[in-house]
Amino acid sequence: MPLFLDDEQTMLRDTARDYLADRAPVAHLRALRDGDDPVGFSRDLWRQFAEMGFTGILIPEAQGGLGLGHVEAGVVLEQIGRNLSPSPFLTTAVGAVAALSGTAQAERWFPGILAGETVAALAIDEGPKHRDTIGLTAERAGNGFRLSGTKRFVAHGHVADLLIVAARTAGNPADRDGVTLFALPRDSAGLAVRAERLADSSFAAHCTFDGVTVDGDAVVGEVDGGRVALDRLLRAGRAGASAELLGVGGGAMDMTLGYLRERQQFGVAIGSFQALQHRAAHLYAEMEVARAAVLKAQQLLDTGSEAADEAVSVAKAMAAMAATLAVNESVQMHGGIGMTDDYDIGFFMKRARSLAELWGDASYHADRLAVAAGY
Repeated sequence: MPLFLDDEQTMLRDTARDYLADRAPVAHLRALRDGDDPVGFSRDLWRQFAEMGFTGILIPEAQGGLGLGHVEAGVVLEQIGRNLSPSPFLTTAVGAVAALSGTAQAERWFPGILAGETVAALAIDEGPKHRDTIGLTAERAGNGFRLSGTKRFVAHGHVADLLIVAARTAGNPADRDGVTLFALPRDSAGLAVRAERLADSSFAAHCTFDGVTVDGDAVVGEVDGGRVALDRLLRAGRAGASAELLGVGGGAMDMTLGYLRERQQFGVAIGSFQALQHRAAHLYAEMEVARAAVLKAQQLLDTGSEAADEAVSVAKAMAAMAATLAVNESVQMHGGIGMTDDYDIGFFMKRARSLAELWGDASYHADRLAVAAGY
């Protein structure tokens, strides 16, 4: 399978690039932060995403979507990353849609996602770092369940209409089996949400479930068999985060290359200095290797390959490392101005840091690959 975009995917990329550069550039993020916006993104922009068809990329045509794949979702996410456009696209149009696809919950929530009216949050992690353990409990209560415990780092959790919650219905926190996925409204009784602003100016919530009661219809998939939907969600989310990291790293790299051409020292552009040329060439090479890894993972997801899981871990690790290199080098090559809030490059560094942690950092995925290989 060739590791490049076809004509239709290229057209989508160009459309998303022009649209986001015009409607949601870095200045949009800065305005939300400086205005102390309590949401963290524009609801109007989210509805415009729907008008562009972006929210339905992964939703089947039979359910009103475009019926496209993870490659196309990644094309949009890369442009989101390149412009640092605040939106719930990753959690809602990718993560939540992947979890709900093929389940009875899809009919309830997909219309709102397609219309840009519904925002979804993914309540998975329970500690400061992503781990495979699920400790939040879901006990039988009448015809439904009672949820008790906490979730952390729930992006958009403070304003979401829908929460996808991973809970334990059997076994111990470290067990793979015994996990059930639930889809519930954020205004459910007993659910307390506390929002915190992250380093990149986005919001994530700490969610406390104090005996939250849901009926059996809230179950996504099968009771005790939620790992299937959870793994599907995580594969899609990690591939999407990897694509967005490519955009963050690529945006920082392009900004830096422009700066090297314009900034003069000793009467010449600093880009003519061989030491900086070597660093820029190294960065370009690392970004291209990461790009190939991400596209391969997306293609394998779209074909349903059994190798997709490992490919997604490779993509997430490599994209995180390449984007981290890109933003670090960008700040260094910008010199003192790169450390100031007046210049945009610092926003790229902060966004790369948050995305690198999302659903497992490079070390987590390197360890995951080593374990899978028998080490």
